Amino acid sequence: MPTPIEIVKGFTVKKLISFVLFAMLAAPAAFAQDRYIADKLFTYMHSGPNNSYRIIGSVDAGQKITFLQANKQTGYTQIQDNRGRKGWVESKFVTSQESMALRMPKLEKELAEVKAKLANARQSADSEKAGLISSLDSRNSQISDLEQNYSEISQQLTSVQTENRELRAKLDTQKDDLLLKYFMYGGGVAGLGLLFGLILPHLIPRKRKSPNGWA
Repeated sequence: MPTPIEIVKGFTVKKLISFVLFAMLAAPAAFAQDRYIADKLFTYMHSGPNNSYRIIGSVDAGQKITFLQANKQTGYTQIQDNRGRKGWVESKFVTSQESMALRMPKLEKELAEVKAKLANARQSADSEKAGLISSLDSRNSQISDLEQNYSEISQQLTSVQTENRELRAKLDTQKDDLLLKYFMYGGGVAGLGLLFGLILPHLIPRKRKSPNGWA
């Protein structure tokens, strides 16, 4: 029959073993984190922390798994896949970043959005460019019309100035002719008056004086 001390010792050892087992089972759940299988075609999942343990399945590249614990000595990590299976895979195939298999659709979506924005921006730029070209052509046409009008006005102004000079020359000539005519008329009249004054006394007979002194 066991002594009380042996009973206490046995109870303590059992309690300690139970506590250790509970801690070992609870620890992986407490430290469980999301991880991803790196971009390899697939990796084998072993029942223990090295490749000497039997293979219990495989995990596809890019698959989301739950990190349970890592064994740094063997370089293996215990995981749980999306089917609930627990096993060990090489730690180099476990990463905290999403794999390209998951990132690719997001990248393709972002690329499509960027391309759409670029196409819209290019279309807007082309439309704005076409508007600017049209406006520039219109302005050039207006400038050409203004230059043409200016050329015509300049020609008309030159013609008017030439005509004015000719008219002024004619007017000056007519003034000179008129002055010459006035001078000639005045000279002729003066000459005739002088000549008439000289001839007239000879043409009018003088009255003889009467003996009485009366004509």
